[in-house]
Parts: sequence; structure tokens; C-alpha cells
Amino acid sequence: MSTPTETAWTDPRDELEVVVLLPNGRLAGRAFASRAEAEAWARPDEGEQVLEINAVCGCDR
Repeated sequence: MSTPTETAWTDPRDELEVVVLLPNGRLAGRAFASRAEAEAWARPDEGEQVLEINAVCGCDR
């Protein structure tokens, strides 16, 4: 019988996802591994914004 592995607790409010908000109010249909990746992909001159959101509690930072 194996022993259960302990996992360190993380606050769900700190679990952020990086997204790109398009000018029409929708999110871009792709995932980003980092804020830097999203910023490289986004076109701010066309009104796109890089955001960090928390899908668990629905708040953004």
C-alpha cells in the first residue's frame, strides 16, 4: 500500500491566467504560458489588452 503524497496548499486567489482581451470584448481563443508570451502575441495598437485573471474567483489583477 502506498502512502498519499502531500501537496502544498496554494491560495486559489493567486492562481492567475494570462489572457488577451480583444477590442470587441471577447478573449482571444488561445492559452498563454506567460505574460511575456501574451504581450508578444497581442496587438495593443489595435486595442488588444493583456490581462491576468483568476477564473476561480472571477477577479482580475
